[in-house]
Amino acid sequence: MWMLPEPMLAAPVADSALPEGWAGEVKWDGWRALLSWDAGRLVLRSRRGTDLTPSFPDLCSGAVQLPDATALDGEVVVWESGRLAFERLQGRLQRRGAGAARLGEQWPAHYVAFDVLRLEGADTTAWPYRRRRAALEDLFAEHRLTAPWALCPSTTDPATVQEWLTGWTAVGVEGVIFKRLEDSYQPSVRAWRKYKVRHTEDAIVGAFTGSPAAPRTLLLGRYDTDGRLGYVGRSTTLPQTAGQAVSKFLSPTEDHPWTGWTFSAGWGSRESLHVTLVAPELVVEVGVDVARDGAGRWRHPARWHRMRPDLSPSDPPRFTPGTAG
Repeated sequence: MWMLPEPMLAAPVADSALPEGWAGEVKWDGWRALLSWDAGRLVLRSRRGTDLTPSFPDLCSGAVQLPDATALDGEVVVWESGRLAFERLQGRLQRRGAGAARLGEQWPAHYVAFDVLRLEGADTTAWPYRRRRAALEDLFAEHRLTAPWALCPSTTDPATVQEWLTGWTAVGVEGVIFKRLEDSYQPSVRAWRKYKVRHTEDAIVGAFTGSPAAPRTLLLGRYDTDGRLGYVGRSTTLPQTAGQAVSKFLSPTEDHPWTGWTFSAGWGSRESLHVTLVAPELVVEVGVDVARDGAGRWRHPARWHRMRPDLSPSDPPRFTPGTAG
């Protein structure tokens, strides 16, 4: 019996230029999933091996469009108001049965296919990328695949890659994946490359974790138009020297707009952080990507860049639910 392989992986790179002999694909803000359609049965497996099939009955019902004995690699995404909505997708992962069906109607999922691993019984993993890509495009054309199936864009044109990076991030696209045209599909190997769009933004330190003498991470906020301090995200672990420097500008306080709040240790985690609230006076500059939750908070930890003691707490952009940039 044919088994789904482990997914091929990507290593991060700092250069957005498309190398010669490579193709670029859009990097979606979704949930990586390998898919197998065999003898009328759909298997949808996450990168970590979790069975996602019961959570997506809409993908199961749409699988009849696929030819038998076919397997794909791709990304499950959910759209809301013209933007990728990861939190809606996250909510679907926790539902089964009737609950999953209801959410499938309210927040329908799409499967964005970017690779073909098996095609009507033929194992394609040994084929070079350029041949697999041509076969994937033929699959969509010949079977006239429609929603919930979508074909991931691919290009060998460097200018098109830059257009994606400047124009598509507004809808939640995270960056670009680079794939060598002559490479086979290599399970568990980081032979692909990924470039994520990042930029720096200013925010106010509202709390920290760790020692007062050398904070470990910072909890960051911005004021909204009504003068309330909203939480926008958390930093990655600070370099020791940065933590020691920041500590001199932080004043613990109990009179704080976040008093009584709890903060999650991570996306989807039920563990709460132990934090020390500080007077919201210090502005810092951090590096962030384009991923946001439904409230506009940064979904991924922000990377430390520098302190901005030259700025006042009123200088960072106002926080409006739905945006954090």
